[in-house]
Amino acid sequence: MSSGDSQDQQAKQAQAPLIEHLIELRSRLMRAVIVVLVIFLGLYAFANDIYTFVAQPLMALLPEGSQMIATEVASPFLAPFKLTLVVAVFAAVPFILHQAWSFVAPGLYDNEKALAIPLLISSVGLFYAGAAFAYYVVFPLLFAFFTQTGPEEIQVMTDINQYLNFVLKLFFAFGVAFEIPIATFLLIFSGATTVESLSKKRPYIILGCFVVGMLLTPPDVVSQSLLAVPMYLLYEVGLLFGRLVRRKAVKDAEEDELSENG
Repeated sequence: MSSGDSQDQQAKQAQAPLIEHLIELRSRLMRAVIVVLVIFLGLYAFANDIYTFVAQPLMALLPEGSQMIATEVASPFLAPFKLTLVVAVFAAVPFILHQAWSFVAPGLYDNEKALAIPLLISSVGLFYAGAAFAYYVVFPLLFAFFTQTGPEEIQVMTDINQYLNFVLKLFFAFGVAFEIPIATFLLIFSGATTVESLSKKRPYIILGCFVVGMLLTPPDVVSQSLLAVPMYLLYEVGLLFGRLVRRKAVKDAEEDELSENG
C-alpha cells in the first residue's frame, strides 16, 4: 500500500467519528424540536387562557372597566401564538437538557458526570424559580408602580403585543439572573478564582448587579432594584457553596495524605 493510500485511509477513519457525532447531534436536535412541537400543539387550544394568566398581574391593577388592547391587526392571534410557543420551549427545557447531556456525557470523566447532573438539575430549577419570582413578586410591584404614578387623566390601555415583549424580557432576565449561584460555584470549583478573591470584590459585584439590572430591565429604579438585589443575594449563595466545596476538598486531601502516611 502506498503512503498516499495510507493517508487517505487515515483521513477517512478520522472523519468517521465526526460524521457519527454529527448524525447523533442532528438526531437529538430533531427529538428536541419534535417534543417542543408536540407540547405546543397540546397547549395551543389553551393559548388565550395562557395569555390571560400571564396578563393577570397587570389586569388586576387596571381601573374597573379597563382592558388591554390590540393596535395591530394580527396581534390577537400572534401574541397568544408566540406566548404558547415560548411556553412550549420553556416546558421542554428538561428534555432538551437531557438530550444535550446524553450527547456530551460519553466524553466526560466519572467525577465530571457526578458533578454535572446536580448542576443541570439545579440550573433548571433556578431558571424556573427566577421566572416564578418575576411573575409572583416583581410583576405585581412593578405594575402597581407603573399604574399609580402616571397622571390621573391618563387611562392605561396596554397593547397585548407590547406587554408580551415586556414580560418575556423580564422572565428571561430573572431566569438568567437566578443562575448566578451556578456560575459562581463553577468559577470557584474550576480554580478560575477563589472565595477570598470574590469576597474582596463585593463592592464591584454590587455595582455590576445594578448595571446588569439597568441593561436588562425597563429604565426605572424599581425594576432595576428588583433584579439587582436578588442577583447579589444569589451571588452570596454561590460563595457559600464555594466555601463548602473548598472545605470538603481540603478535608479529602488531608484524609488522602493520612492514608498514604499510614
